[in-house]
Amino acid sequence: MSFEAGQRVRILLADGHYIVRQGMRRILEAEPDFQVVGEAGDGEQAVRLARTLWPEVIVMEARLGKGDSAETTRRIKAQNPEAAILVLSAHDDEQYVVDMRKAGAGGCLLKSADGHQLVKAVRLIKEGMFVSDPLVEQRLVKRMSGRDRVEVNSAEHLTRREFQVLKLLSSRMTTRDIAHHLGLSQGTVKSHSVHLFSKMGVGSRTEAVLEAVKRGWVSLDDESVEEP
Repeated sequence: MSFEAGQRVRILLADGHYIVRQGMRRILEAEPDFQVVGEAGDGEQAVRLARTLWPEVIVMEARLGKGDSAETTRRIKAQNPEAAILVLSAHDDEQYVVDMRKAGAGGCLLKSADGHQLVKAVRLIKEGMFVSDPLVEQRLVKRMSGRDRVEVNSAEHLTRREFQVLKLLSSRMTTRDIAHHLGLSQGTVKSHSVHLFSKMGVGSRTEAVLEAVKRGWVSLDDESVEEP
């Protein structure tokens, strides 16, 4: 299912507390391009509404009753792979972030975040970027530099298009901007990103860019998108 350009971003809220949902609704619907299309009080309801309402973004609490957030995320992504899921957690545990990313979440935000951070996170995951707390991200980078290694030894293992996408990711372009720059659909760009992440053995654009810079494949100051 697709939506015409210019329509508001369709958002589903999933939280066990009505007051929390109402607070998030007020924050998000204050944005002219956001529309909250439904609310779920538990995981089962979230899965059902994700199937019937077809939201583009789902904001979901970590401890959602009737099933954990990782399982709920996997079920939603199985039926609606294009949905971007933002999980709200009370704990800054990097292993939890890793587990949620593997389940298919587009980001994890601490419940202590303010309204501005929530709005920004929704916009970022809608564009295909992974979102997490900066301190958690730093710990993930340290972990990655230790035991987590990439599976490829040179940029030659990437296709020309995958390398172009990687270069543009390193220039901090959004998925939409990359699609426009390369004359591709956003879905195609996301597909190339998934493939190059898999080849590099990473789980997000942040990890991919950090690893590519470390290996000398890209420079954060280089705007060229030609293959090496």
